[in-house]
Amino acid sequence: MDWLQAIILGIVQGLTEFLPVSSSGHLAIFKELLGVEAAEDLMFEVTVHAATVLATIVVFWKPIVKLFSGLFKFKYNDETDYICKILVGTVPILIVGLFFKDKVEELFSSLWVVGGSLLITAVLLYFSDAAAKSKAALENSARNGISFWQALLVGIGQAFAVLPGLSRSGATISTGLVSGVRREVVAQFSFLMVIIPILGEMFLAIVGGELAASSTGLLPLALGFVAAFATGLFACKAMIALVKKAQLKWFALYCVVVGFIVILTQIF
Repeated sequence: MDWLQAIILGIVQGLTEFLPVSSSGHLAIFKELLGVEAAEDLMFEVTVHAATVLATIVVFWKPIVKLFSGLFKFKYNDETDYICKILVGTVPILIVGLFFKDKVEELFSSLWVVGGSLLITAVLLYFSDAAAKSKAALENSARNGISFWQALLVGIGQAFAVLPGLSRSGATISTGLVSGVRREVVAQFSFLMVIIPILGEMFLAIVGGELAASSTGLLPLALGFVAAFATGLFACKAMIALVKKAQLKWFALYCVVVGFIVILTQIF
């Protein structure tokens, strides 16, 4: 992977991590277009994912500081309740990572899976917008606007989104909206919930020696990181505004178009 490919892939990751169009699916598509082997270097993907986590921390630094300040009061308050719900939402993807990691990684070389998953993403986005509108007048009485079972449902959505082409933000926001979580609540919860698994993956990659064994040079890794971080900042802020304005249906249309194009390229 050269430096230009790294920048392009970093931009793709930064934009698509937060917009509900699947970062993993778009990375697979652009790797194919750029001639980069799908499984050439998992360390690069871990690096650009870490960049988008940093973008999330920058965008939500005030809520994050508030959460930690409440946590260290050592009592069950709104902050510890929210953190506990994030941890509950992380359990499903932890199970997938522990028991199905190798099987999931095998799917990243299949554009058939990417195309089909993009179509599933489109369905989720379309119906979640409709469901959210029908429940707009309902009041969610749960603490912090989300209950433990709703947090678990959002977490299950995140676990399924390990499939390339199935958008993580789309799956988590959709399951949250359908289960009755308000738009502004589910957007923040969705983005904060991803921090733990990605940082954990980064830690395991470093401890496991993947960084040292990386076939990608430090310059492409650094450029990919910067590109993903800069575009991630923009996409994260944009997505929060779009969720509040109920604009997910346009992303559903985009996913349908791209999904069918990917499938047609595999047929012909």
